[in-house]
Amino acid sequence: MPLHRIIGIDPGSQFTGYGIVEGDGSRLRHLANGTIRLRRQLPFPERLRVIYQQLMEVIRGCEPTSMAVEDVFIAKNARSALLLGQARGAAILAGVNSGLPVFEYSALQIKQAVVGYGKADKDQVQNMIRNLFVIREPLNPNAADALAVAICHMNTHASRARWSLADHP
Repeated sequence: MPLHRIIGIDPGSQFTGYGIVEGDGSRLRHLANGTIRLRRQLPFPERLRVIYQQLMEVIRGCEPTSMAVEDVFIAKNARSALLLGQARGAAILAGVNSGLPVFEYSALQIKQAVVGYGKADKDQVQNMIRNLFVIREPLNPNAADALAVAICHMNTHASRARWSLADHP
């Protein structure tokens, strides 16, 4: 299987995490991660612009082959869900405008792929990411979640490729 470079996104209206991994389906390597911090004082449309522009810069710098984004989860209230959806839209637009195929995964799928348990908590996901990539320093939870999204896509993509080969020997 060829080498793939994936940018995973954990969208949010205050913090948007990103993580870049590279792999061939059997080996995985951590390349980078970070968090876009959005000031509460910024008007919301301005926050969306910041998410879009900063992700465009990250994409230009790391040249991924695809983007994976965490899908909307059930939010505590409708307003939170709407804000999250708009942040997701800004992230997806950055991927699409960069020519990337964009894939979406639920929190359940992501946790299942990384921890093996779909109802794992944030600490379990973060610890698994740190162990997988042997990251010694503290890891921002949003960046850890973004790396988990990228791993989920890498695993899913590799499985689909293997199934395709099995169907067409």
